[in-house]
Amino acid sequence: MTSLEQAKTIVKVLDKKKGKDIKLVEIKNLSSLGDYFVIASATSTTQVKSLADEVEEEMTKLGFEPNRVEGRQSAQWILMDYYDVMVHVFLEESRNFYNLERLWCDAPQVDISDILTKN
Repeated sequence: MTSLEQAKTIVKVLDKKKGKDIKLVEIKNLSSLGDYFVIASATSTTQVKSLADEVEEEMTKLGFEPNRVEGRQSAQWILMDYYDVMVHVFLEESRNFYNLERLWCDAPQVDISDILTKN
């Protein structure tokens, strides 16, 4: 599975669990951190944890374990490092504060409209 396929799988998991404002950002030509950021919002700390748990569970089923997971205790922002794919699950207020999309504005966003459910 390529890193793009991994990232799109994570997008699908987040979408299925009702993650909000999901973005897939390609960083591979701008950083050595990895190939992609997946960014999603949640409306409560409970949902932040639930989204992160679901990503971890589904990726484990596919044979992928995160290198590390940060932020579970506060659940304001959980970062999951899947080596080439970094998953950021934010409480909406935290996402607005840190504004990763602005920090990485030079990175192209991958069109994921074909894999998101239409609400």
